[in-house]
Amino acid sequence: MTANIVQMTGISKRYASQQVLRGLDWNIGAGKVVGLLGRNGAGKSTLLECMLGLRETEGGSITLLGEPATQLSDAARARIGYVPQKPELFEWLTPPQMLEYFKAMYPRWNTAKVDALLQRWGFTPAMLGRAIGQMSVGEKQRLSIIRALAHDPEILVLDEPVSSLDPAGRRDFLRELVSGVIERDTTVIFSTHILSDLERIAMDVAFLKDGKIGLQAPLDELLENARRITGPAENFHALKLHGEISRGTDAAGNISIIAQTDVQDLASLHAQSALRVEAIGLEDLFVEVTQ
Repeated sequence: MTANIVQMTGISKRYASQQVLRGLDWNIGAGKVVGLLGRNGAGKSTLLECMLGLRETEGGSITLLGEPATQLSDAARARIGYVPQKPELFEWLTPPQMLEYFKAMYPRWNTAKVDALLQRWGFTPAMLGRAIGQMSVGEKQRLSIIRALAHDPEILVLDEPVSSLDPAGRRDFLRELVSGVIERDTTVIFSTHILSDLERIAMDVAFLKDGKIGLQAPLDELLENARRITGPAENFHALKLHGEISRGTDAAGNISIIAQTDVQDLASLHAQSALRVEAIGLEDLFVEVTQ
């Protein structure tokens, strides 16, 4: 059985009068690639920051790599890579100066990888001679990603890592993520609003809603089995679905259910001609689960 590299139990977090996380439980196995989805303002960044011990919580417990998240040892921190939503870099330094500073903090710093990424991602000698503060937002984000990948982390946490990159930059990052990170069985946790990117690399998806993980499942399984079932209310009275996700009623009284179906569910559904059953994609599923 895969050991959990992240364990979060009963996590609560509040900002003033706003409750962001509500008794959240979340476990992530080693080597998993998990996409975190949620509406804007749902608390995805807060959740990732709490996971890394960067924000205090009002309740619950978090262990990361077997240690309390707020008391990570230097050895544990050296095994983690993190790309925040807004790049946090020393903007008065040049990229080589900034990378040299972080190199001293990580015993496994991979200089060859850093040099190769700088070259592949378009950091010319002229760019490397400028202060980071003079770079574009996209250039800063690429540099932040290079810093996070430079020490070959065992766990990589990415908060909207490609939000400021153009399509070519996103493609280059995803290629590097697959060939240079995921294939080494690195645990990757990332939030994104670009669902097409998530579909290319995620093994699991987790939906954050109302301060909790409302649904987590293997992506392939979810896309294969998710169905929207609609029809008159009377046809649902005797219907029992094993994986109901959400339920709603329209103005005419018809019921619409989103569910993860199995063979038994589909047999029951096909026996009722008044019900319409249709497969749904990740975008529709995201809307339904998080609304």
